[in-house]
Amino acid sequence: MLKQKQRCGWCMGDPLYEAYHDEEWGVPVYDDLKLFEFLILETFQAGLSWITILRKRENFRAVFDAFDYTKVANYDAAKFDALIIDKGIIRNKLKIKAAISNAQAFIEIQKEFGSFSNYIWKFTDGKPIKNAVVDYKKAPPNTPLSDQISKDLKSRGFKFVGSTVVYAHMQATGMVNDHETTCFRYNEV
Repeated sequence: MLKQKQRCGWCMGDPLYEAYHDEEWGVPVYDDLKLFEFLILETFQAGLSWITILRKRENFRAVFDAFDYTKVANYDAAKFDALIIDKGIIRNKLKIKAAISNAQAFIEIQKEFGSFSNYIWKFTDGKPIKNAVVDYKKAPPNTPLSDQISKDLKSRGFKFVGSTVVYAHMQATGMVNDHETTCFRYNEV
């Protein structure tokens, strides 16, 4: 009998969740396009479950021009109207408006820091923070660092970037390693 891989408890039982966990979650991301994708997805996730977003991810990718922030920053009223009726994504007016304005703010950060990656990773000195989470249910929903990043992003015009959303972004993009210590990915990432 083959022994199953030990995974974080939050992803167990759903093949889509497990694949995301095994291949993406917690892997350090330094590419601006990928960082923007996770930022958009995390902001749409606010108040919803992550599996809901994962199930709609390909739809988001299609209607948000493969998360090309330069295109998203230039969406007009006609594009907004098309997005708000698209059943393949989360049809929340405020979140759609935030995606557009966040793309604009994202580009401003690139201008100032050379890349969004340079900006966001400066908060951890360019290296992941390796936590020692024993049980995902006891992991914090936010930290003083996510509070700080959230405050800074908001001061730069970002929306839907509360501390919990920022911490989820940090986890997803590998700024923090919150894999459970018994998870096979803990030492891999």
